[in-house]
Amino acid sequence: MNKPQLYDFIPSKFEDIPQVPCYKAGYLTTKNAGWRNLRPVVNEQKCAGCLQCYMVCPDGTIYKNGGKVAVDYDFCKGCGICARQCALGAITMEAEK
Repeated sequence: MNKPQLYDFIPSKFEDIPQVPCYKAGYLTTKNAGWRNLRPVVNEQKCAGCLQCYMVCPDGTIYKNGGKVAVDYDFCKGCGICARQCALGAITMEAEK
């Protein structure tokens, strides 16, 4: 499981513009975390690596890292769905610094 990669797409001609609002799977077009007030923080001691947070993340910013989960903060919007889903309380929402 890989985290999303930033995909720079600048069409050179009109025909290159996609007809549908999607891009190649696993790629995002812009970083969108600049307005986040809260950020999810993973306690690796509590995390069981069950990936329930990964399944509910609407932005696909959670990825597996060494048997535990991690968050790609460049794309996380801070919605907190992952923290609410975690039955072990391994994800807490903390104020953005």
